[in-house]
Amino acid sequence: MTTTRRTLLAAGAGLAAPGIAPALAQANRWPEKPVEIVVGFVPGGATDLDARAIAPMLERRIGGSVVVVNRPGAGGEVALASVARARPDGHVLGTTNMPGLLTIPIERTAQFKLDDFAGIANMVTDPTAITVHEDSPYRTLPDLIAAARARPETITYASPGVGTDDHLQLVLLQAATGTRWVHVVFQGDPQLMAAVLGKQVDSMGLNLGPVSANRDKLRTLAMAGAARSSFRPDVPTLKELGFDVEMASERGLVTQAGVPPAVLAKLREAMADVVRDPAFVAAFRARFTEPRPEEGEAWFTRLRGLQEGYRTLYQRTPWSQR
Repeated sequence: MTTTRRTLLAAGAGLAAPGIAPALAQANRWPEKPVEIVVGFVPGGATDLDARAIAPMLERRIGGSVVVVNRPGAGGEVALASVARARPDGHVLGTTNMPGLLTIPIERTAQFKLDDFAGIANMVTDPTAITVHEDSPYRTLPDLIAAARARPETITYASPGVGTDDHLQLVLLQAATGTRWVHVVFQGDPQLMAAVLGKQVDSMGLNLGPVSANRDKLRTLAMAGAARSSFRPDVPTLKELGFDVEMASERGLVTQAGVPPAVLAKLREAMADVVRDPAFVAAFRARFTEPRPEEGEAWFTRLRGLQEGYRTLYQRTPWSQR
């Protein structure tokens, strides 16, 4: 009886294994090679610094090496497309920037869509800002808008790409003020910063974090957060100045849809631990960036709810290059 029962139990376990054991075994073996975090912008920008801050923290939690790979271009599309096309085994992750993750496929025939990805975690939120050189003749945002109104299509505004939060800030501001600016695209924060510091452009849209790290050489005229930042209480919001514009970059981490559930769960668990780490909070706050942890499934549920709003915005105010 005992032998027969053991034999039946073993057989039953074997029958259950095809649906469970391979996935668990795969998760236990993962990672089998270095895990890549693909960044859609050049080294030295906010998204790149995010990835390089979390890479060693993620390494310790997954038991394997993590490397950062920069693939700049098209406002982050080049990198996201490469992540979407990668083999769904959990070895290729991608940084994301909102709203570009949603707006790029709305504005053009993109090489990715939201459903190509599985969310691991959102990490931070960083309000968009409008900044000029410290020696700029434009001392306030009304000064800059007055110049744009007086000289249509002459005031330059630099951003890291079409459909990014920095670009959409301009789109909304133009709609609110009836002005037309010249949008100039760069591949990342360092190039934007160099253009403003070199007085090659009149203004730039860039998140409050990176511009605050260089506040001695720059003048930030306004920011697009819901309220003033504790990091920069001296900078007024666009809403305070009379413009109903709110915009920020949310930066998170994704992998491919179709990654084995056990591997995805392991990634989500690891990142949930990373964002609770005091070292994570300190690293981001040191760059004037507010952590905003959000678990992958809840994050993507929220993003799916935002898609229609951006489609409506595009129908009302098509952004494309402008």
